[in-house]
Amino acid sequence: MNDKQNAFTGSIVHADSLPDFNRRGLLKAGAGLTLAVMAGPVLTACAEKGAGTAATGGPLAPGAFVRIGADNVVTVTARNAEIGQGIYTGLSTLIADELDADWSQVVVEAAPANPAVYGNPAFGPNMQGTGGSNSIASSWDAMRQAGATARTLLVAAAAQEWKVPAGEITVSKGVVSHAGKNKSAKFGELVGVAAKLPVPKDVQLKDPKAYTLIGKDAARVDAVAKSTGTAVYTQDIKLPGMLVAVVIAPPRFGATLKRFDAAAAKAMPGVSDVVAFKHSVRDGVAVLAKDYWTAKKARELVKVEWDESQAYKLSTEKQFAEYKALAAKPGVEAHKEGDVAKSGAVRYVEAAYEFPYLAHAAMEPLNCVAHITANGCELWTGAQLQSMDQGMTAALLGIKPEQVKINTLFAGGSFGRRSNPKSDFVQEAVAIAKAGGNGKPVKLVWSREDDMRGGFYRPAFFHTLKAGIDAKGELVSWQHRLVGQSILEGTPLMPPGLPIDPLSVEGAANMPYAVPNLLVDVHTPKSPVTVQWWRSVGSTHTAFSTESFLDEVARATKKDPVELRRSLLAKHPHHLEALNLAAEKAGWGTPLAKGRARGVAVHECFGSVVAQVVEVTQLAANKYKVDRVVCGVHCGRQVNPNIVAMQVESAIGLGLGAAISGGITLKDGAVVQSNFHDYPVLRMNQMPAVEVHVVASEDKPTGIGEPGLPPIGPAVANAIALLSGKPLRKLPFSTAGVSFA
Repeated sequence: MNDKQNAFTGSIVHADSLPDFNRRGLLKAGAGLTLAVMAGPVLTACAEKGAGTAATGGPLAPGAFVRIGADNVVTVTARNAEIGQGIYTGLSTLIADELDADWSQVVVEAAPANPAVYGNPAFGPNMQGTGGSNSIASSWDAMRQAGATARTLLVAAAAQEWKVPAGEITVSKGVVSHAGKNKSAKFGELVGVAAKLPVPKDVQLKDPKAYTLIGKDAARVDAVAKSTGTAVYTQDIKLPGMLVAVVIAPPRFGATLKRFDAAAAKAMPGVSDVVAFKHSVRDGVAVLAKDYWTAKKARELVKVEWDESQAYKLSTEKQFAEYKALAAKPGVEAHKEGDVAKSGAVRYVEAAYEFPYLAHAAMEPLNCVAHITANGCELWTGAQLQSMDQGMTAALLGIKPEQVKINTLFAGGSFGRRSNPKSDFVQEAVAIAKAGGNGKPVKLVWSREDDMRGGFYRPAFFHTLKAGIDAKGELVSWQHRLVGQSILEGTPLMPPGLPIDPLSVEGAANMPYAVPNLLVDVHTPKSPVTVQWWRSVGSTHTAFSTESFLDEVARATKKDPVELRRSLLAKHPHHLEALNLAAEKAGWGTPLAKGRARGVAVHECFGSVVAQVVEVTQLAANKYKVDRVVCGVHCGRQVNPNIVAMQVESAIGLGLGAAISGGITLKDGAVVQSNFHDYPVLRMNQMPAVEVHVVASEDKPTGIGEPGLPPIGPAVANAIALLSGKPLRKLPFSTAGVSFA
């Protein structure tokens, strides 16, 4: 069987067959369809046929995460979703290093939805999913253990076959050798014997000094597939008899369906049905047709009447007026040290900050294929929270979770959107398939307008801060009040017994700066506007307010912003190391040309600290250019430095775009924005030069997918405040008439 045939039956796709592939034709119809995730680092030498294997049996699969075939392919099973963050490469690196595999023989496949086996330990028992920048941190031990276990078995097999002590055998780049007997074998030649040996319970992990891949740059394992168009996304799925569905969603949050007239739409050729659906998030109407274009055109002919008696009808201005009124009153205490009323302050610095709703705006809008059969339900999607998707689907259909099979595909971005705790778009696909699929697979496709206007958002927030300064000019008190919706409330993920959502105050309640008198409290207004996490979650707004406000305190006390931070971070060495590294590499304190200024911010989230120093040029009144961003990062041991840099750079791009012009606004309860023309993302010409410098560390790896985002907004705002003399306290900056080249 050739490589192309292997791809259609779910085996590894080889690089030498790539030119013959048509991305749209990668999937063949047929019973028992399985999908191959085309992923391999520069696979030119992958899995040579006829590896000279004398042993029979195999493959060697000593656990859930690694499998070695007689064809010499090392297959890593990734329990975390690849959504662009490079986790397939990171997980593979951990296994391949301990295994001493050659990087070219490693490929990756997505794990099935099986929380008992592939659960994320950072999320608790039986929770499978990707998020919180914890994929490497939570897999650091397990993946290395898996690689070391497989290596131990291969060595034991060679020792048995060659009748030599295991301690005399070496492994390097996928070859097992014994120098004294001049013996060597590739992994594939030994798997038959190794698979019959007992799996050791305890294995020796490498001394970090012996790492050959960890800490080194390596080609991304998904690069070839994504560069050649052979990577499989949900939109690529085509199944026999499949229908495509588009939705008509309520124009306002909280509205419900009264009635609809679909006669004209049903009369269109290619339209299968128009059905009402309902799930735990909302009501709606779906048009099912032979293809997306037909369904989209038919949707325009459907007449829908909504019951808006319970709908949200406030505009953004009115919403923030209510938030400001709440901020005038004490909230629920989140953190307290000392007594702010008895701090000895003789003067105060005060400020208020506004943060809008933010859309995720990933390049691949939401989609999901659902096929309901007599035996259960099968899903194809870029799943980020498999256990939730599985559980919600089972509840909707009245079946057991194990009857829901999930094929996790590549996702074209997410920023948190695909890890919806209510599985909204997955539920929607299943509800539509149940209502109108008639046993056929149904592909739900949301347009960008659908997602922008009916999706889940980073909550809008209003912050007030008040700092007390004593007679010596020292910061002696800090009051921080937040007003905004809870993300976790009403979901299974809300910690029981807590009076507040910890995500609302993260980055504020655990602020690292040593202020003797501190009070953080929060109001949590309820609203039918749907919200969820957005890349770096609560830190998206708490970092901006704390870091911008600290600069205001620095200006009020005539202190250098970096020196003020250093003086307050004595008990936080990781913060200091990241800050000092960024300041040193950026040349903090050295002269700049007229019309240029530096701004600084430092923040911790997901276990990592990122400090950023930006250089901004003022081009004209209220017009600026961000020229340079220098980052100091403390993220523990780097598994792949190139991916660390990529993630920090991408976080800066997303965060800067949001700070400049990102914002979802409401008019009479309806979302105003619909696409990139009125919800602009960062343009290529606006992306600054970025330098990423990582603090050398032997600590375990910490998160890196999100921590690069929070500091960029306040660092830019702090630089602009030096140039203009006016602080920026409302996001996005465009609301203050500030533009960027």
